[in-house]
Amino acid sequence: MHPNTKPIVLFLSIVGMSIASLCSAVAYEGDITNLTTIDTLDQTGPYNKIWEPHFAKWTESHYICAYGLQVRGKVDMGDIVVSLSRDKGETWSPRIMVFDHRIRNGTVQYAYNNSVLFRPLNQDIVWLFAMRAPLHYRDSENADLVAAYTADGGYSWHHVELALGYQGSLIIVAGIETVERDGVTYYLLPAHRNSQRHDPYGDRRQFVLESKNLLRWNLASYIDYPAEKPVFLHEGKIAQTDDSSVLKIVMRTATMDRERAIDPPLAYSSISNDGGQSWSLAQPEPELPNYRAKSFFGKDANGNHIYVYSNRSERHGLYYKTKSPGGSWSRQKTFYFQNNRNSYPTLVEDAPGRWLSVWDSSNNMESRRTVIRFGIIEVE
Repeated sequence: MHPNTKPIVLFLSIVGMSIASLCSAVAYEGDITNLTTIDTLDQTGPYNKIWEPHFAKWTESHYICAYGLQVRGKVDMGDIVVSLSRDKGETWSPRIMVFDHRIRNGTVQYAYNNSVLFRPLNQDIVWLFAMRAPLHYRDSENADLVAAYTADGGYSWHHVELALGYQGSLIIVAGIETVERDGVTYYLLPAHRNSQRHDPYGDRRQFVLESKNLLRWNLASYIDYPAEKPVFLHEGKIAQTDDSSVLKIVMRTATMDRERAIDPPLAYSSISNDGGQSWSLAQPEPELPNYRAKSFFGKDANGNHIYVYSNRSERHGLYYKTKSPGGSWSRQKTFYFQNNRNSYPTLVEDAPGRWLSVWDSSNNMESRRTVIRFGIIEVE
């Protein structure tokens, strides 16, 4: 190389890096602000996915994010960790282990996934519910419920063996809804089972568990689908309707036979008029897309609803719709899109119309579930 060409090559390299950085910045679209990265997968470590985050507030500035780390060689099984922020999500701590697949429980070695955080009203405690299955299982389709709690904002966690009136496998992924019935507080936890994947006589069903104390969980009700058109209802999220005494669950859908997106690809919903004890026959939501992916459905303090979803099976971005009281669902808006793969959004209201959100993401279109992200969205 001629000596005079070195500065030119260096200049072109710098320009190339600047253009690449600019393109990366321009590629971001969406209404999410205060975007930060909570954690990134170490591609050379013992895990091959970092996924399915959930979120809780400890104080106005102290946040807790729980998420899973998938062990290589397994499908959706591994460890549950948390990361903490003391500055409203601007920076996040290194991982804190909650459920470790390497530690035996008696004679059984479990793997864990699908964490759900919940802070009861006016209590200085945050619960973490998750699934566990024996480590020798191929996946977690036949898991049971496990819990831990923290009383110091997520630095230390205390494991709890739950009393389960529901005796069967389950899968959880959506947050807990609190209701009052006859002056008694009940906690509703959406769940489903997919025992059919490994058992030809198993089934695929959405249901709701209930508890008065977060320690003992009983079956509240199943959610039925139309007999003439079976559909796999799962990963439902419960929220109040415009009438605060009426509950609605909006569910992910798939075909019953092959677990593919239904045609047309829509979410289904069901209504409860008795505080979650019984639910109506599930029906399609014509305005709410679902491409066999977990969505978020919630209601803010202003009475507005929000639905966050993937608008294609590849989960390239996240989108959302809103609905004012008594109104119709809005047009599709961009929640987050940055030429990568995104899924499993969870939102927690910070102030009326202001939502804090976490989801699993990546840094390119070719990979998925390699990054956990945090952001804020304002809904008018």
